Amino acid sequence: MTLTPQKSASPLLVIIAFATVYLVWGSTYFFIKIAVVGFPPLLLGGLRFITAGILLFIWCMIKGEKIFIRRNMIHAAVSGFFLLVIGNGAVIWAEQTLPSAMVAIMVSSPPIWFVLLDRQNWSVNLKSTSTVIGLIIGFVGVILLFSEQLEGLFGASTGNSKLPGMLLLLVGSVSWAGGSLYSKYFNTQGSASVNTAWQMLSAGFIFLPSAFLHHEVQSLQWQNIPASSWYALLYLIVFGSIAAFSAYVWLLQVRPATQVSTYAYVNPVIAVILGVLFAGENISILQIAGLVIILGSVLLINLSKYRKEKQAKMALVAVK
Repeated sequence: MTLTPQKSASPLLVIIAFATVYLVWGSTYFFIKIAVVGFPPLLLGGLRFITAGILLFIWCMIKGEKIFIRRNMIHAAVSGFFLLVIGNGAVIWAEQTLPSAMVAIMVSSPPIWFVLLDRQNWSVNLKSTSTVIGLIIGFVGVILLFSEQLEGLFGASTGNSKLPGMLLLLVGSVSWAGGSLYSKYFNTQGSASVNTAWQMLSAGFIFLPSAFLHHEVQSLQWQNIPASSWYALLYLIVFGSIAAFSAYVWLLQVRPATQVSTYAYVNPVIAVILGVLFAGENISILQIAGLVIILGSVLLINLSKYRKEKQAKMALVAVK
């Protein structure tokens, strides 16, 4: 397999894409929480991604894009599995029991995993003092997020432990970073829209049979699903999947992966605000502290990247 070179893009389109990923994805945690009130998790994932994938395919056909390219389909299916089935699936499953704000805080760590999994750039990233310090600080933040549940696990705790859901989210975050890097380096020469459609459709066709095997479909009483869950599903399909995920996949093709990962700055903040204001969720001081520490580590991790890009541009201008 050959690595996909980074493409050039309009600065305005890059800004719009970043804004879409930042704001819309921050709100999806809130809407997933509403959706899982009426839909079981595996069925929710199946309905969301199959519908979004089909709609995106129709759009690609209208535009006359090439769709059935075997190599592209395989790469998109692999990245879709890691991004959507494991990464997003962990979020959907965890939000059955965890507050949406806590889930958003827990999955704010992908930039840490981006650096550790991006083997191609180890020689650059791991020689940067700010990146290494950022990684260390980031892991402190992750440990801080787990501290309350670990104390409850080994001490006298009442109520159900949130630790299983939190560990699942940690696995999902690692998978999301790995799938993103695969999508960036090995995903295809096709358009971002076609790649995204195949990613979502492949994920949907894993979620939906799993929902049947788990007896979610057979036991579901469709007439009892509240209207709010249907509206939330519609939002997730149109904005969360088609708009924001398409923008994310496109950004991975035109911008450095660590820069794209800066969505982690904004997403948890939006999710916490929505969860606290509209869902009555409570966030502990330790969780807020963990979020602040992780976001600080993300800043340090990306700081060296920004400096190198600026120096490269200045050197290019000097040559000209």
